[in-house]
Amino acid sequence: MKDKRSLTAPCGLDCFNCEIHQDNLTQDFARMMSDKTGVPLVDIACRGCRQQDGTHWHLPPEGCATLTCAQGKGVELCCDCDEFPCPLLAPLAQGADRFPHNFKLYNLCRIKKYGIEKWIEEAGQIRKGYFSTPFVVGKGQSRESS
Repeated sequence: MKDKRSLTAPCGLDCFNCEIHQDNLTQDFARMMSDKTGVPLVDIACRGCRQQDGTHWHLPPEGCATLTCAQGKGVELCCDCDEFPCPLLAPLAQGADRFPHNFKLYNLCRIKKYGIEKWIEEAGQIRKGYFSTPFVVGKGQSRESS
């Protein structure tokens, strides 16, 4: 697998843990995604937003606005920007049960506070907890529950 730092999107998504990243993609999952989306099987795998310049079937045709913004401002990660956090990172309820985008702001805060290397160590547990920890108001994702 490539360097995990280079497989961290500017928005804080951990491409290295994503199910459609080429290093993690199984044939069964690729087939399921192809059937579900109509995207040809050979195009399902992603190399990461930086490696594909923000273009892939799961992104808008014009590419990723967050990556374009970070590149334009010359920052590696959104948390390095003077305007952090901005509306490009705002969480949304729609699709939150299927897409990891709502934990990117949390990831960026962890990166800013503890550094990217420490965050890389915990990113898998953050992602796993996001999708598997039962929601309890006021409790969050405690270390005991993930």
